Amino acid sequence: MFDEIYHNRVLELAANIPNAERLANPDGSARKVSRVCGSVITADVNLDSEGKITDIGFEPEACVLGQTSCSVLSAHAKGKNLADIVAIRDAFKAMLKEGAPPPEGDFWELRHLEGVRDYPQRHTSTLLAFEALIAAMEAANEKQSANS
Repeated sequence: MFDEIYHNRVLELAANIPNAERLANPDGSARKVSRVCGSVITADVNLDSEGKITDIGFEPEACVLGQTSCSVLSAHAKGKNLADIVAIRDAFKAMLKEGAPPPEGDFWELRHLEGVRDYPQRHTSTLLAFEALIAAMEAANEKQSANS
């Protein structure tokens, strides 16, 4: 299992998470916890008037797999809207659960987590950053709707 999942690129990505600090004044925040392993990821987000991410921050207290997906997500989320992030999460989830091809484009490095597909108990922590960011974006959208 170790070599299939925890290879060098996974460890490199996990050790170098962009935007790995909370935002001072986010439009939306969310904290997600994996009940299986205890990983916690908090996501903060600022959105423009079109709902696109202008700034992002994560506080990952997660396993290597959660940190790896957080790293890829954080590096490429700016400029994306909620529908974009949900579509990428869904493609990533299909890769893990159904053996679908990995996401393409900016998020191609999620392919380094293909080995996780054989370990369903690890899927929740691997998807945690996406779930936190989606919840933070939904909170930001609700806040914007309430203020308009």
